Amino acid sequence: MMRRTMCVTPPASPATEPMFTKILTSALIAGAGAGLVAALLGLAFVQPVLLQAELFEQGVAQHFADRDTAFPHVPFAFDPMRDGLSIVFYMMIYAGYALILVSLFSLAEDQGHHVTARTGLIWGVAGYATVLLAPAISLAPEVPGVAAPDVTVRQVWWFGTVALTGGALWLIAFGQSWVAWSIAIVCLATPHVIGAPEPDVLTGPAPPEIAALYASRVLGVGLAVWACLGLFAGYLWASDKSAA
Repeated sequence: MMRRTMCVTPPASPATEPMFTKILTSALIAGAGAGLVAALLGLAFVQPVLLQAELFEQGVAQHFADRDTAFPHVPFAFDPMRDGLSIVFYMMIYAGYALILVSLFSLAEDQGHHVTARTGLIWGVAGYATVLLAPAISLAPEVPGVAAPDVTVRQVWWFGTVALTGGALWLIAFGQSWVAWSIAIVCLATPHVIGAPEPDVLTGPAPPEIAALYASRVLGVGLAVWACLGLFAGYLWASDKSAA
C-alpha cells in the first residue's frame, strides 16, 4: 500500500507581516512629507531658474538682448496643472526613496545598529551623496536647451554611479577591515575615472550663469530634502519600535 506524502509550505513568520507594515507605513509618511518639502523648495528656488532658462530656449531672451532692453524677471504664478502634478510627482518619487531607506534601516538593525531620528538624518545625508552629489560631480544637473548625449547612456551611467556609491558608503559605515574600505574607495572613484557621457559639441542658448545657478540650487534643495527624508524616516522608525 502506497502512502501519499503532502508537501506543506511552512507559514510565514509572525514577525514578517508587522515588519512589512512598519516599513511601508514609515516610508509612505516620510516620503510624502519629504516630497512636499521638495515641491515647496523647488517651486520657490528651482522653478524660477527653469522658467528663465526656457525663455532662452525659446529665443525670447535674445529678443530683449537685440533690443538692448532689460531682461524681464519671471514672476511666480502657480499653475494648477504643471505645479500640481509636480507636487504629486515629488511625493511619489520620495516615497520610493523612503522605501529603499527604511529597508536599509531594517538591514542595519539586523546587524545590531540602532536607528533614531538623529541617525536617520545621517542616513538621509548619505542618500543625498549617493543619489545627487556623486553623479553631479561628473554629470551636473542641466537646464533645458543645453547640449546633452543620449539619455539612455546617461541613465546607465547614473544608475551605475548610484549603485557603486551606495555600496561604497555601506562598506565605509559597516565594513570591518581595510579591505572593505579599500574596495569602497575604488567603487567611489570608478564611475568618475570612466567619466560621464558628454555631448559631441558643447552648446546651448542658456548662459553659463543660469546653468550654474540651476545646478547649485538643485544640489542645495536636494540636501535639505534628503536631510528631511532621513529625519522623518528615522523618527517614524524609532517611534514605531518604541510603540511596539
